[in-house]
Amino acid sequence: MKRAEIEGKRILITGATGQFAKPVVAAYAGKAQVFAAARYGKQEDWDAIAALGATPVRIDLSNPDSLASLPEVDFVVNAAVAKSGDFERDLKENAEGVGHLIAKNRNVQAFVHISTTGVYAYEGHRPRKETDALGDNHRSMMPTYSIAKIATESVARFAAKAFGVPTIIARLSVPYGDNGGWPYYHLLAMQAGAPITVHPERPNYYNPLHVDDYVEKIPYLLGAASKDVVTTNFGGSQAVAIEEWCAYIGEKTGLTPIFEDSALAFGGLAIDPTRMHSLIGETKVDWRDGIDRMLRALAPDAVKTPA
Repeated sequence: MKRAEIEGKRILITGATGQFAKPVVAAYAGKAQVFAAARYGKQEDWDAIAALGATPVRIDLSNPDSLASLPEVDFVVNAAVAKSGDFERDLKENAEGVGHLIAKNRNVQAFVHISTTGVYAYEGHRPRKETDALGDNHRSMMPTYSIAKIATESVARFAAKAFGVPTIIARLSVPYGDNGGWPYYHLLAMQAGAPITVHPERPNYYNPLHVDDYVEKIPYLLGAASKDVVTTNFGGSQAVAIEEWCAYIGEKTGLTPIFEDSALAFGGLAIDPTRMHSLIGETKVDWRDGIDRMLRALAPDAVKTPA
């Protein structure tokens, strides 16, 4: 395993106001010169990023001219994503956008593109390897998402090879932490007494990735980037079912999850972490500890007092 030395370097992080990227901006701003790129439709988002010690940069990946404002940097972490549901817009902003972004940053030491395990075809409980079949996994709820992400991976590979940019594509599982994530939305559903829709082929396994782990592991992804373009799964080392983490949230809060089977729900997307472990090592945060911390941070009043 090789860790990129990000300390004191110039790092561009796109999608900087999003749930995944904002904690990365916050963590790295104290040790590197971070340029945090986003659309910044709200002044409060700009102010919040600036308050973290990063330099906000306004870009729009659907408009290549907007990239002219980007400074020269050492590393890029591309976590921007468009999921409007409009194919023309989302393919332009995601797929064409990553091509323009790599072309603009052709001199960087390494480029990380954050993709998704949502590119895999549904295949039941079998953990997915990076070489497994791709498919339109999320179409029932997010019609453009999987196809746009697959297209973006292809453009990223082409552009990285064409411009000689060391690149790694990281297929993200379920990010979560003190700033929320899918388990938090399940908590909100439980508090509202609303059903949690799950695929009937239970249990539905994923590999939730705690924010502490992905903040620590991104420099290792940068270190594993190659001009041949590496693709790796990027999730927690533990596979956990939706049903399992909801039951655990129920234990901690006294709430009862109500599951509703639907063939239209996302089926399980557990990953095979073999390649990931060889590149960046195992993750450290036990999923129960991560859930405990999330509850204390976001819903302390919901947690039961021990008897």
